[in-house]
Amino acid sequence: MTYDSPVPAGGTAPEGTPAPTSPSRTEPDVRDQAPQFVLPLVVRIERAAPPARTDALETAARAVLVLLADERSTGTGAWAQAVRDWQDARIRKVVRRARGAEWRRAEALPGITVTGKSAEVRVFPPVPLDGWPKDLAKLQVSGTELDDPERPVEPDPDAPVLWLNPELTMSAGKAMAQAGHGAQLAWWELSDEQRTAWREAGFPLAVRTAAPARWRELTDGTLPVVRDAGFTEIAPGSCTVVADHPALRRAQLRR
Repeated sequence: MTYDSPVPAGGTAPEGTPAPTSPSRTEPDVRDQAPQFVLPLVVRIERAAPPARTDALETAARAVLVLLADERSTGTGAWAQAVRDWQDARIRKVVRRARGAEWRRAEALPGITVTGKSAEVRVFPPVPLDGWPKDLAKLQVSGTELDDPERPVEPDPDAPVLWLNPELTMSAGKAMAQAGHGAQLAWWELSDEQRTAWREAGFPLAVRTAAPARWRELTDGTLPVVRDAGFTEIAPGSCTVVADHPALRRAQLRR
């Protein structure tokens, strides 16, 4: 699952991240010339106890943030070069599913497991697009169809919300990757102090589908918006997620 890694509205991406371009363009882009990496995420889906869809989306988004904030991903950390290479190219994320022995083999690989209310998602440092570890490459991408047994409650108005486009239909795996993209855009926009506060609070966030009228308000250009590159499921250039973080809302009000 891929997005066009746009620079968030009103801000800048990390040092070394190229300027955004339209995801529907046909001309070559400098990021296409760089070695391509992907961030693997694996969601645990046991037959007898699959996670709730919204919890899986939220857990995947938190997993991306946990990896970005991990000391191994920054400075001279063990994963730092892979993370930089990944962010210098297209910011790809792929969600695969595992259960039983598959999950246990995935847990044995370097990575971080993040647990939600019912979901478990393991995130791994970026790998070359054609260089997946064998135990991850064998896992299936399809089959991540999840449901919410109950309607999700209204999100806390003081917490970050990743709003999904109400006009798009996405599989759970696709939506998990898109939620991760939205969380990453919010992370890029925040100051170091704001990032620290979010991390120390445990990365609270919600993922919800916006009402159509609310979606039109959210996509007015004041908050970070994920635009999909269109490799799977949806048309290129589709707006999939708006990252609505309280700190970003306050910053826009001051402008």
